[in-house]
Parts: sequence; C-alpha cells; structure tokens
Amino acid sequence: MVRDRRATARLGRLAFALAAYGAYVFLLLPIFLVVWLSFFRDTIPALPPSGYSLRWYAGLLGEDQFVDGFVTSLEVALIATAAGLAVSVPAALALTRGAFRGRAALMQLLMSPIVVPDIVIGAGLYIFFVETEIQTGLPIVGSVIGLAAAHVLLTIPWCLRIVAANLHGLDRSVEDAALSLGASPLVTVFKVTLPLIWPGIVAAALLAFVISFGNLEISLFLVAPGETTLPIAVLQYLEWKIDPTIAAVSVVQIAIIGGGLLITNRFVPLTRMV
Repeated sequence: MVRDRRATARLGRLAFALAAYGAYVFLLLPIFLVVWLSFFRDTIPALPPSGYSLRWYAGLLGEDQFVDGFVTSLEVALIATAAGLAVSVPAALALTRGAFRGRAALMQLLMSPIVVPDIVIGAGLYIFFVETEIQTGLPIVGSVIGLAAAHVLLTIPWCLRIVAANLHGLDRSVEDAALSLGASPLVTVFKVTLPLIWPGIVAAALLAFVISFGNLEISLFLVAPGETTLPIAVLQYLEWKIDPTIAAVSVVQIAIIGGGLLITNRFVPLTRMV
C-alpha cells in the first residue's frame, strides 16, 4: 500500500514536471523561432537557410517607420509612466494608510482598466476624444499627449498594485516611531515611507513603461494618420511583406520588454503582483 502511494506520488510529480516544462517550451518556442529568423541571410525566409547575417539589424536605423515608431512609443511610455506614478503613489498611500468611506470602491475604480479589454478602452476613448475636440477645439485626437493620457489608464492599475503591495509589507512601527518623535504625517511620508518603498516605486515605473511601450490595441484607435508606434509599425509592415527585418525589430522589442521585466523582478518579485 505504501509503495503504491509512493509510486503514485512519483508519477504525479513526473507528470507535473512534464506539463510545466511543456508549457515553457510552448511559450518560448515562438520567441526562439523569431530570434533565429532574424539572423537569416535570405530576404525570403526558407528552411534550411542559406546562411546567417546581421544585416537586418544593421539596416533598422534606415527604416524610418520603425525609428519614428520607436521614438513615439518611447515618448508616450515615458509620459504615461510619470503620470501613472503621480496618480498611483498618492492613491496607494491613501488607500493603505487612510480610513475613509468608499475606499474599496475607489480601489476598484482605479483597478478597473485591468478587467476591461484594451480594444474597448481604445474605442471608448476615441469617441470621447472626438466629442471633446468638437466641444472644446483642443487637438486631442492623434496627439502624443492624447495617446499618453490613454496609456495612463493602463499604467495606473499596475503601479497602484505594486506600490500598495510594498506599503502592505512595510512595518508600520517605523512610521509610528517617526510620528511619535514629532514628525508630521507629510514629513513621515517623504522622509520614511517613500525611501523604504523606493524599490517598489522603481519596479512600478519599469513595469508601467513596459506595458505602455508594448501596447497595440489602444494605440490603433488613437494615433494620427501618418503617425505610428513601434507595435503598429510592425503590424503595418507585415501587411505588405515578411522578411527577417520584422524579426529583427521584434527581437529588439522583446529585448526591451524582457529587460524591463527582469529589472522589475529584481526590485519586486513579479509573483507578488499576481
């Protein structure tokens, strides 16, 4: 009986390990294939390749649509990250340290963009921006500021989640000690609380940047004609031709996003955000 249980347990662990490794292979295989394709020498990909070359990476700077898209994505991501932190850090302090009515409702409101599909957010914001521009005359539709404002809806929930998780894990006795020694609440926040959760704020900024930089759905609705972000530039390029250039662009984008996530994980384990 004991042997049967042990054998069953071993089989269960083996099956779990095989399923886990199979999932890793399933997720990483497309990335491996994209990286491999980016080094093909042939303009038309074929298997086996006739050789390997770095010319697709070297030619990226000559592709204006990718360069312009990268610059736009970078500008939007930086603005959205800064604005997201400006909203989420005070909100996290109020929600974790304050006691007021409607706190749960406010938390749900700020976190709600996570559960709404991006394409729905993009369509709704496009209609809202058009109506606002008609009523006020402000050139919102197609502007970098308008696009960045839309991306702020994506960055706030994740920044709030990370900062709030760090605040929950902070020993409040340190803050209480500062208050008991005569520090005002505002001084305590800037001199004690924020320095202690600084790694979490950096992690929130990095993750927000990654989310904004790689967004496609919302950006599709809000970019101006002739203007593009890097994900949209990749999509438009694929409509007309496919060659290792697109793979090289994808590898650069994967490296930026993956690097941001790895740095974020150094400050705050990503498992704490799930």
